[in-house]
Amino acid sequence: MTLDPTMIFCGIFFGLAGYGSWRYGRQQQSGRHMILGVALMGYSYFIPHLWMNLTIGGLLIVLLFWP
Repeated sequence: MTLDPTMIFCGIFFGLAGYGSWRYGRQQQSGRHMILGVALMGYSYFIPHLWMNLTIGGLLIVLLFWP
């Protein structure tokens, strides 16, 4: 993981979205939201490039709201 400010901001943003999703899933007993929340909180530690970080994070966010 690099110390690029944009990567750090993306990690914080997607991590907060993941935490919110995980809490919502725990409250509603929705395994889908809990799993996507954990994925959002953790994936940015393993992705080295900004465009990959934004693509995967955007895809996971879309999956949160997909019916």
